[in-house]
Formats: sequence, structure tokens, C-alpha cells
Amino acid sequence: MEDLVGTEWLAAQLGAPDLLVFDATKSLPNEPQDAKALFEEAHIPGARYFDIDLVADPEASLPHMAPSAARFERLMGEMGVSNAHRVVFYDQKGLQSAARGWWLMRLFGHEKAAVLDGGLPKWRREGRALAAGTPAPPRPARYLASFHARRLAGLGDVRRALADGSALVLDARAAGRFQGTAPEPRPGLPSGHMPGAANLPFTELFAPDGTMLPPEALRARFAAAGATEGRALITSCGTGVTACVLALGAVRAGLREPAIYDGSWTEWASRPDTEKATA
Repeated sequence: MEDLVGTEWLAAQLGAPDLLVFDATKSLPNEPQDAKALFEEAHIPGARYFDIDLVADPEASLPHMAPSAARFERLMGEMGVSNAHRVVFYDQKGLQSAARGWWLMRLFGHEKAAVLDGGLPKWRREGRALAAGTPAPPRPARYLASFHARRLAGLGDVRRALADGSALVLDARAAGRFQGTAPEPRPGLPSGHMPGAANLPFTELFAPDGTMLPPEALRARFAAAGATEGRALITSCGTGVTACVLALGAVRAGLREPAIYDGSWTEWASRPDTEKATA
């Protein structure tokens, strides 16, 4: 199963007993949309809603941090996911938050996970079928997690990488936020970046129609940001969501799979003991 699948492929696979589809849309704090309500208005037939804030550590002070293996197992089981399932994630914006679902599955050892290229906007443009309402509760399943620590980076990992150059830290936020000239969407959080980090806005990985660029074009984008073949990568963003888009792009480009800095800029910027840079 590819990490990025097309709408034609998904339309042909819908209804397969081993396939599960999830809408993993996550709205930013400055966006008024209710992603779950919009899901109930229109979604891909058979899809369920994947709440990124639920599939997270409920005790963490930072937004939607990765859950423990035990919590992930329980939640996946309740959502009807077994280790045998193929899982496809999409979002209502195209390619923004769906990659977070893909990464969470990979973090806990589930390689049969993918992102729908172009997401719901492309599905709609093609006139494909939509469903509405709240899906019936899923049949519970048994899920066993296998935690892959190399796919997750913490504050200490990022500090070491910035200090010794052992990995390139790539920030997926828009250039204005990275440079400190545009505000963060979270009230009270300053914009700027970690000294030594590079900026590759996640939107630069997309073609004009909202699909992800082909591998050779992705490699060029990453190379321009300093990410070359074989170099270790850590990706960051605001809260660890669009950082996963960079991870998906790197995998598609044939680069080393990055680790996600889960706390991302929200953690770094809110600490008094971390250096911040602008411009």
C-alpha cells in the first residue's frame, strides 16, 4: 500500500472489508469551523471522524501530543481498527491534517496507512459520492501497538540536533510565522523560529490543484531547504500537525523518514529557557 493514494484508487476500494477511511480534519484556533460538524454534513461514504485531539495524551499541557501505546490501542480498538486493516486518512482542506493520522499509525507500527491525495476537495471536484449524518458505531476490534521511537522527537532531541547538526530541523509553518513577521494562530504565542532551523512551508509541497508534487519535484523542494538524501531530519510546525505533511513528503521523495517534534513551536516558544530568532 502506497503512503499517498489517489481518489480513483479509493473509489474502487470503498467497501472492501479490510479498508477503513477516516476524516482527520483539524481546525486551527483562529478558524471558526467545527470540523466534526462539517464531517456530518458531508463525508466520503463509509468514513468515520478521526479526532486528533482525542487520539492524544489527555494529561499533556500541550495540544494533541502523541498518546501512550496503551491509550492508542484502546482508542483504535474502539474505532474498529485492527492490525489487519488498511487505513486511509483525508481532510476537508486537501492535505493539511490527514498526515497526522498517517503518522500516528506509523508511530505505533501500523504501516498499512495512507493519505488521500487532494483530500475531500479533489473528491468533490470529481463529482464523487458523498454521505451525510453520524455513522453507526463501529464494531470493536483488537489492536496491538508497536511503538517506533525513532519517529518521535522531544525537546532534548531538537536541542541536540540544533547544537551539533546531527539532524536538520525543518519548520513547516508559513514563512511569515517562521520569520516573526506574521502572528501565530494561538493567542499569546510569539512567532519566530528556533535558531538553526530551516523553513519549508508545507504548502510548497503541493501542486496548484492541491495534490502533492511528484517525487522529483519534492526532492528539489527539500534540497533547497537543506534536506539532502541521507541526512537525518526532524520536522516541526505549530503543534505537530503539518510537520507530518513534511514527513509524508520526505517519504514520498525517497529521503530519510523524519522524526516529528511533537511539541513543535508551541512548546519551544512558550518556554523561557529556549532561544528564539526572527527574520
